[in-house]
Amino acid sequence: MKKHFILHGAMFMALGVALGAVGSHALELSSDMQRLFELGVQYQIYHALGLIAVGLISGCLANTKGELAGWLMFAGIVGFSGGLYFYALTGNELIRKVIPLGGSLLIISWLVFFWAVLTSKVKQFD
Repeated sequence: MKKHFILHGAMFMALGVALGAVGSHALELSSDMQRLFELGVQYQIYHALGLIAVGLISGCLANTKGELAGWLMFAGIVGFSGGLYFYALTGNELIRKVIPLGGSLLIISWLVFFWAVLTSKVKQFD
């Protein structure tokens, strides 16, 4: 078990729920920006759960690829969801270059996690 990923996942989950509530009840955004903000919340919550799963499973793996997957997912959440929040709130066009990078990190994190489990020699996954 990788406790730090479980803790990060739980904190991202709490933050995602809070941001979802703020986005639904307190922010006055255009419909396009509202959609982007909600997409950030949605992906943050999905990947917070993913980060918890990585934390629970990667400790059982006989390699360090699970640790890499967790850090890539962490960075992807910050880059993708954080970028969407920032863009939705500010309209700053420069941040739009970061958002696809964050999304790419999320995809890569899942592929690395797949690779970590596939190449693990631990009996629990046979």
